[in-house]
Amino acid sequence: MIIKVCGMRDADNIREIEALGIDMMGFIFWSGSKRFVSKMPVYMPTKVKRVGVFVNENVEKVRRIAEIYELDYVQLHGSESPAYIQSLKSSILNPQFSIIKVIKAFNIADASDFAQTEPYEGMADLFLFDTKGKMVGGNGQKFDWNMLKFYKGNTPYILSGGIGPEDSLKLQSLGLTNHPVGSNINPRCIGIDLNSRFEIAAGIKDIQKIKTFIQSLNRTSL
Repeated sequence: MIIKVCGMRDADNIREIEALGIDMMGFIFWSGSKRFVSKMPVYMPTKVKRVGVFVNENVEKVRRIAEIYELDYVQLHGSESPAYIQSLKSSILNPQFSIIKVIKAFNIADASDFAQTEPYEGMADLFLFDTKGKMVGGNGQKFDWNMLKFYKGNTPYILSGGIGPEDSLKLQSLGLTNHPVGSNINPRCIGIDLNSRFEIAAGIKDIQKIKTFIQSLNRTSL
């Protein structure tokens, strides 16, 4: 089970979250977000995968930021097309890493929304399913996770959208925290994305809440 914590930008907070043993850390490079990263934090994680979040950004700018911040993943949270992903992957080659990987986000309100993933099969490395809301992301609301059974694609995905400290039992009851890969409701779920529901303020995560949450998942999955 991958644990991704998104919306980071404070150096001390980054260091403390990294020490919890998470797998991915997200940095938002969209100026419309309250968690927008406008400059390089004094400390950047070295033990987790770095994910940069973009919304309909120019490919060249994404490439430049990916290289400066040494990103492992680019998360596309807008209306980026499969052709955009192809162009992006062919333009980014950090000599220290392999070609960067892509997470394509989709906003979900009902089962029919999973159809939009089909053209991206074989293009994106991972999908991310978020809640359809007024904002591009960070709405702090859940969609009905029972709808995940209607996703029939082959691309593994990360579940996002309003996951909070009280949700560990619900995630487990649906089989979404099983490890290795596999769940009762959908076998393609490989991780969860934590953000606004674990915050003290925008971009500042509550360390104890995330630590307790992770421990509750681990205890039940043994």
